[in-house]
Amino acid sequence: MMRLIQLIRSLVFIFLMYAAMGVMGVIYFVLTLFNRDMAYVAVDHYTHVVRFLAHWVIGLSSEIRGEVPTDEVLICSKHQSFFDIILIVSAVPRPKFIMKKQLVYAPVLGYFAKAIGCIPVDRGKRGAAVKQMLADVKSGRSRPGQLIIFPQGTRVAAGAKKPYKIGSGVLYAESGQRCVPAATNVGVFWKKQGLMRARGHAVLEFLPAIEPGLPTSEFMEQLETVVEENSNRLMREAGFDPDGA
Repeated sequence: MMRLIQLIRSLVFIFLMYAAMGVMGVIYFVLTLFNRDMAYVAVDHYTHVVRFLAHWVIGLSSEIRGEVPTDEVLICSKHQSFFDIILIVSAVPRPKFIMKKQLVYAPVLGYFAKAIGCIPVDRGKRGAAVKQMLADVKSGRSRPGQLIIFPQGTRVAAGAKKPYKIGSGVLYAESGQRCVPAATNVGVFWKKQGLMRARGHAVLEFLPAIEPGLPTSEFMEQLETVVEENSNRLMREAGFDPDGA
């Protein structure tokens, strides 16, 4: 019975989350016609609304830990579900992502993603996209902010293993920016697939920055170690054993 009740609450939450996206999307679309920077206000307000709904509808509270990066940096984060995106965007002032090109055509989401400077790429053409992005940064065409990338390239279920891709290492080396790793346990409560959202306490933690200048191989090893170890720590804190998954 409790599981059924939680499923009903999850369905209500999902409906309200997308309803809020539609309503707020229309309101802020009009505002961005006069001031493009209202797109940042829109995504900040929306992500806080989702966090509020998650807390009060399904009992999933959330917390941001660590020093939130506010300058122009590279953020390399563990990615377990849509909720870790919500948490990152709710925390940093000028977020932008390297995202799947197909998302550009998603209603509301696609418009605001482009408005805040997200970079759409074809799955098989990430190398070309990285070169273009770096060129845009150097030329001043790219809007300054926090570039968020998921080093494993996709959502990875809590406890699952997937190798880290070299793209984050290329960005780190070529941009000359410091990298802020981020760990999370959101996949324990908000699964990669399915409609059930569990009660609990989700955490997104910004970790100490990796300063520029490391060889790419050393950077990749350090990044994977710190993100995986801290994500596992947060999952254990939530009562989930990542080694036994």
